Amino acid sequence: MKALTKKIWLMAPLAILAAACDKKAPEDAALKNDLALASQQFVPNQVMSPTEQGLAANPYTTPVQRTSTAPRTTTVRRTSTASRAPSRVVYSEPAPQPTRVIKHTKRDAVIGAAAGAVIGATTSRDKVKGAVIGGVAGAILGGVIGNNVDVKRVPY
Repeated sequence: MKALTKKIWLMAPLAILAAACDKKAPEDAALKNDLALASQQFVPNQVMSPTEQGLAANPYTTPVQRTSTAPRTTTVRRTSTASRAPSRVVYSEPAPQPTRVIKHTKRDAVIGAAAGAVIGATTSRDKVKGAVIGGVAGAILGGVIGNNVDVKRVPY
C-alpha cells in the first residue's frame, strides 16, 4: 500500500506537467490581428524631453535669475588695448547668505543605542549580552547616520 501511495505522489505532478506542456495551443485570429495593429502604431523616439524639444532652458547657457530681495549690483569694467578691442561687461551678484550646519549626532546615537539594545535583548539567548552588543552597534550606527545623513543647513 505504501509503494502505491509513493507512485501516485510521483506520477501526479508528472501528469500535470505533461498536460500543461501540451504544444497544441488554440490560435486566435483576432488576437493576432490586434497584435499586428499594435506593432504598426509604435513610433521610435516618441518621447522627447523638454530640452530636446527646445522648450526648456539649458542651465549651462541660460543666465541665472535669483529670487533674493537683495538689490543686484552691477559692475562694469572696461578694458582697453592698443588694438581697441570691444569693451567687456562683467556682471557680479551678491554673495550667497552664509549658512550653519546642524547635526544630530548625539540624539541619533541615543536613539540607535536604545533600538539596538531592545533588538539585541529580544533576539539573543543571553539577554544581557545581546542588549549590550545591540546597544553598542546601534549607538555607532546612529551616530554615523546623525553625523552624515541627518544634517540641516539653516541661515544664520
